Amino acid sequence: MKNFKLKIGALSLSAMMMVAVSCSDEFLEVPPTGLLAEAQLSSLAGIEASLIAAYSQVNGRGNRLGSPSNWVWGSIRGGEANKGTDPGDFATINPIQRFENNSASGEMGSKWNVAYEGIARANNVLRLLQNPGPDVTESDAVRLAAQARFLRAHFYFELKRDYGDTPYVDENIDYGSGLEEVSNNQDLYPFIEADFQYAVDNLPPTQGQVGRVNSWAAKTYLAKVYLYQNKYAQAKTLFDDVIANGVTSNGLKYDLVPYYDDMFRGANDNHQESVWAYQAAAGTGSVLNANPEFDLNFPYNTGPAGPGNCCGFFQPSFTFVNAFRTDANGLPLLDKSYNDPANRVKNDQGLQSADPFTPDAGNLDPRLDHTVGRRGIPYLDWQDHPGTAWIRNQPNGGPYSPKKYVYARSEQGSFQDNSSWTPGYTGINFMIIRFADVLLMSAEVDIETGNLESARAKVNRVRERAINSELLREDGTPAANYVISTYDQPWTDANVARTAVQMERMLELGMEGHRFYDLVRWNTVQEELDFYFALDGTILTGALGGARFTDQYRLVPIPQDQIDLVGADILIQNPGF
Repeated sequence: MKNFKLKIGALSLSAMMMVAVSCSDEFLEVPPTGLLAEAQLSSLAGIEASLIAAYSQVNGRGNRLGSPSNWVWGSIRGGEANKGTDPGDFATINPIQRFENNSASGEMGSKWNVAYEGIARANNVLRLLQNPGPDVTESDAVRLAAQARFLRAHFYFELKRDYGDTPYVDENIDYGSGLEEVSNNQDLYPFIEADFQYAVDNLPPTQGQVGRVNSWAAKTYLAKVYLYQNKYAQAKTLFDDVIANGVTSNGLKYDLVPYYDDMFRGANDNHQESVWAYQAAAGTGSVLNANPEFDLNFPYNTGPAGPGNCCGFFQPSFTFVNAFRTDANGLPLLDKSYNDPANRVKNDQGLQSADPFTPDAGNLDPRLDHTVGRRGIPYLDWQDHPGTAWIRNQPNGGPYSPKKYVYARSEQGSFQDNSSWTPGYTGINFMIIRFADVLLMSAEVDIETGNLESARAKVNRVRERAINSELLREDGTPAANYVISTYDQPWTDANVARTAVQMERMLELGMEGHRFYDLVRWNTVQEELDFYFALDGTILTGALGGARFTDQYRLVPIPQDQIDLVGADILIQNPGF
C-alpha cells in the first residue's frame, strides 16, 4: 500500500510539473480517444450499455474457472468428475481436485477476479443512476437498478459459497473513498438478500429481451439463498409461488422439458425449464460470447468424427457413474452399495479401442447416458463412443467423457463456433438455475418443514421425465438396459426422504457444478468425498492416490495477492490457510 501511494504521489508531481510548463499551450490539450465521458454514460443508452457489460461478465469472459458453471469448484471438488486429460495440462487444477491448494496457488483468484469485476460493473450502473441524464425516466432507473442489483447479488453469492465472507463493496465506495479499507468481517448474506429482494419487488414478470432477468428468477434465487441459510419457512413461501405461478422472461410457464437431452441443445435455448441462463452465441466475432469456459471439456483427438477434438478435461468419475445403477424396482441404491464390486457399472478402463468390449447390461438410470460418454453408447449424433481413442490419458482420468453442453454434429456451424484455436466453443446457453433444480430444492424445504409427501411428489415429477428420456439407437432400441421408476410408497421417515432427495440432485444435476456446494450445506462433504476417494483414488492412483478432503477445504483460501495489497489485518484469511 505504501508503494502504491508513493507511485501515485510521483505521478501527481510529474503531472503538476507538466501543467506548470505548458499552461499557455491550451491547443495541446486533446481529449483522450477511446474513452466515454460520464455525460455519455449517464444517458439511457449509456446506462443500458453499462448494464449489458455487467451481464456479459456472468460467463467469466474467458476465465475458465470464473463462470457459474463451476465445473472445477462444484463438480470436480464434488467428486462427480475428475480433472482428467494429462497431469501436466492445466496443472494448477491438480491440487484443487486433491484438496492440496494453498492461498498462493494459481487459480485461487479466478472466481474472485471474475466476481469482483462483475460487482464493479453492476456498481457502475448504480453509480450512474445516482445522477442520470435527462432521458432516463424514473421507471427506467428502477428497472435498470433492479437488474444491476440482481447481478451484484449473484456475484456476491458466488463469492460467499467459495470464499465465505469477502469485502462488501457497493456503489458508494470507490478508490480514494475507503475501498482499500473494507474488510471481510461482515456476513454477506444480508446484503445478498437485500439486493435480491429489491429485484423481486421491482423487476417485471417478463422482459422484452429473454436474456434479462425477471421477478420470478429473482424470487427463485432469493429462495435458494434462504435455503443455503436453513431459512426453510421463507424459502418455502417463495418456492411454492415460483412452482405454481412462475414464468420465464419470455413468458413460458415454468415446467420440465419433456426429453432430458433437449435441455442442452442450442435450438431449444430459453425453454420452459430455464429459470436463469447466461446467453451464449456462436459466430459473433468473439468466442467470449459463446461458452468460453468449456473449450477444454470435450473428448480428445476425435478428429472430424467427434466434437471439440480437445482436450480431454472434465472426465466423469467412477463413483458418479456407478450412482446411476438402479435396483430391480428401478430405484437408486440409496444404501450406497453402487460402488460395491457387484454393482459397479462395467467400463473399459485398461482396454484399447481395438479390444473387444460389451457395455454394461445391468439396470441403469437413462440420465447416465445423457450426462456421460461411455464406450459402446451413442455419443449424441456423432457415433458410438469408441473408448480410449477419445481419451487422452486413461490412467490419469478414467474411461469417460463429459456429454452435457457438448455440441451435436447437427449443431456444427450454428451453435458451435469455428473462429478460434479449437471448435469447442458453443452457442448453447448455460442454465444457472433450471426448473428441476427448483423442484428438488423445494423438496428439501418440504422435508425440513414436515411435508414429506409433497417432497415425494416433486422428486417423482423429476423422475417421470427421466423415465421418458431413454437414449435410443438409430434403430429405435434403447442404448442400454434402462430400468427406472418413481417412489410409489409414502415417505414417512425424514431421513430416508432426505437421502432420496440428495441422491436425486446428483443424478439429475450431475456435471452442472452443484455437487460440492450441496455436500457442504448438507454437512455430508467429509463422508461423501471419503467414499469417492476410496474408489477413484485406488483406480486413478497417479492423479488421486493419497488425496483426502479435510474440513479446512470447505472454503477456498482468500487469494494471497489480494491480502498483500491491503494487509492481513484488513483482509482476513480463512482458517487453515
